[in-house]
Amino acid sequence: MTTFHLPDLGEGLQEAEIVSWHVKEGDDVRVDQLMVSVETAKAVVEVPSPYTGKIVRLLAKPGDVVATHQALVEFKLSDVEAAAIASSPLTNKLSNNTSGSMTVVGRMNVSDHELIERAVMGGTQRSINGIRNGTRIKSAPAARMLAKRLSIDLNRTNGSGRDGVITVDDVLSAAKLTRQSANAYQLPVLGERLAGEFEPLHGPRRMMSQSMTASRDEIAMVTVFDDADVHAWKGRVDMTARIIRALCRGLATEPSLNAIFDPHGPARRVLQHVDVGIAIDVGDKLLVPVIRDAHTKSLVELRNELNRFKLASKDRTLTMDDMRDPTITLTNFGTLAGRYATPLIVPPTVAILGTGKVHRDVVATETGDIEVHPRIPLSLSFDHRCITGGEACRFLAMTIKDLELSE
Repeated sequence: MTTFHLPDLGEGLQEAEIVSWHVKEGDDVRVDQLMVSVETAKAVVEVPSPYTGKIVRLLAKPGDVVATHQALVEFKLSDVEAAAIASSPLTNKLSNNTSGSMTVVGRMNVSDHELIERAVMGGTQRSINGIRNGTRIKSAPAARMLAKRLSIDLNRTNGSGRDGVITVDDVLSAAKLTRQSANAYQLPVLGERLAGEFEPLHGPRRMMSQSMTASRDEIAMVTVFDDADVHAWKGRVDMTARIIRALCRGLATEPSLNAIFDPHGPARRVLQHVDVGIAIDVGDKLLVPVIRDAHTKSLVELRNELNRFKLASKDRTLTMDDMRDPTITLTNFGTLAGRYATPLIVPPTVAILGTGKVHRDVVATETGDIEVHPRIPLSLSFDHRCITGGEACRFLAMTIKDLELSE
């Protein structure tokens, strides 16, 4: 019997939700046959079978959230497959405590040494957690995530789990916390009208909860508000494309908002390329695909990208690459409702621009006349740890200036 574990799906993602199984217990499968669809915080990923053999047992059901490296499927291998694995030079080198771990793109035999994912500027870097007395330190995935959040060095943490594995309680102990203090908010006793079961958050909504909590806890956020008077626009205008162009011209004037921030330095990296994350509301989900090099694209090219993302969001065909590493975010909540907001920044970026619903306002002209003009409400949130108020206002002023052009 061989067990297949949920592979590392990339981007430092620690879990995935089972969307649907394409096989059932008792089925004969072959290598690379589509086996299961899982949804991460970023995309739906199709996981193929790593073996040729029979499905003995499915260890998760649709809707379950499965941690990376958690057992997913039990296989009975074909004789040919079992012989091939047994004769592999890598397999022969493994100790009795070694297990095979699969990735989406192929088979990779690894030892039980734990890989730790460390957040770095601009992406994710994988490295093996330190060595103690000549052996690799082992830790549970949840413990690694918590250690990252609490800035605990696992090299200096003793493990109380089986074979010295570092557990969540070990990390809390190192941080001089308890589970109760780490989760300081305690839900009060609910009355009869509120009693009932809670529905766990899954997929993008779960990721939203985590990222917004990080935003609240880590970022010194300030929001400034203003309006762009667009009475000079003529005929039909692609408002979203115009806003993206204006945002890019604002960054050309004040590039400091096109940056990522590392609070541990503290340090920032101002980026030359402008990759704009576009918040798209899809039913009960909020997806944020990224327009690459938006500053180099025409209005027509920006519209083509927006249409592609809109269709892919509805079809659930957005990939992780479509949604990784934005440098600044745009949220056009005004297409639904609302004039102003305080949009939350997603670390490690340092700014997000929100656009509200277009209103027709009474304005006084330079000649003293009273007119009615359409105006776009703008809400710019920025990270005051590394962005000054002057930088934010210069960016917003240039964005407004470009929006107010006739074309």
